[in-house]
Amino acid sequence: MNREPSAWAVGWAAFAGVMMILLGIWWILAGLVAIFNDDFYVVGAEWVFQFSTTTWGWIHLLLGIVVLFAGFGIFSAQVWARTVGVIMAVLSGLIAFAWLPWYPIWAILFFAASIAVIWALTAHGDDITVA
Repeated sequence: MNREPSAWAVGWAAFAGVMMILLGIWWILAGLVAIFNDDFYVVGAEWVFQFSTTTWGWIHLLLGIVVLFAGFGIFSAQVWARTVGVIMAVLSGLIAFAWLPWYPIWAILFFAASIAVIWALTAHGDDITVA
């Protein structure tokens, strides 16, 4: 039984893929800057995760590479890429929910977009190759 792919879901899945590619590139660039120039980022108050700037640079670089490849994987309907996309959307939704008291309108928009991306990638993520 062939079902017609949802154009709305394909659009959201494509949006998720493009955003993951852009996010991956940004994380890679931020990581490279932190690795090659320790003084670029300002270290503020003491936090629970006390790593050096270089360590955070390597973390950003490696996660950026994973997210970048997952973004490209979305367009070939790779299950692992959709899994990374859903995890990133869940994290985005949680952050947006925590952000609610300070920026309620933006937080609600980000939360709604996260829910839409999760739905698109889980229910219709493989439809993107048909479009």
